[in-house]
Amino acid sequence: MRVVDLRRPLGTPEPVSSVRQGAVEAVPQVQRTPDARRRHVVDRVVASLLLLIMLPVFLAIAALIKLGSRGPVFYSRPRVGLNGELFSFIKFRTMIPGADNLRAEVLGDPDDEMTQRYRDDPRITAVGHFLRRWSLDELPQLINIARGDMAFVGPRPMLPDEVKLLTPEYRQRHNCRPGLTGLWQISGRKETTWDERMELDLHYVKTQSPRQDLSIVGRTFAVVLRGDGAY
Repeated sequence: MRVVDLRRPLGTPEPVSSVRQGAVEAVPQVQRTPDARRRHVVDRVVASLLLLIMLPVFLAIAALIKLGSRGPVFYSRPRVGLNGELFSFIKFRTMIPGADNLRAEVLGDPDDEMTQRYRDDPRITAVGHFLRRWSLDELPQLINIARGDMAFVGPRPMLPDEVKLLTPEYRQRHNCRPGLTGLWQISGRKETTWDERMELDLHYVKTQSPRQDLSIVGRTFAVVLRGDGAY
């Protein structure tokens, strides 16, 4: 599996070889506790069962996407996971084909105006706006959880290009598996600043517990119903 080097000084360009060849150890390996291993197994089993139950929903969403615009049903790109390992992150496609090539032009680097640029993103399709409003585009990440790449709760997986924006402290966010939901999702999502998001991620990594995970999952449903930061 490919690895992003999270130990490089802030602002140093990411070496191509470290991403393509996976030759660089990202962060010191964190010893998995028995509780963490049990949680990982439970996440994978529950995600597999949900995938079977929600198959009709997946088929209906796939039909909407194909009717709404030309292009694939799923969107899959590399994201940074546990200990900096890259994995194929899966979502339902909500943007026009080739949208990745326009990301830098449309969104740029995180700053105080980032939230407004998210709201006005012209790459999102009509069906995509609906899927994002109800967070339905995130459902295929159940596949990532079943495969062991992600957890139900944790920091959101980061783009490889965003790693260079992390301070050494913020790189600790990769000491646990990224999540389908997390503190960021229940604290404003895209209404938050970059630093607020990183602080939330760090807080979760340092305080994670089964009770907190259950609380986050429960609060996520309320956030989805209200549509907080969903665009």
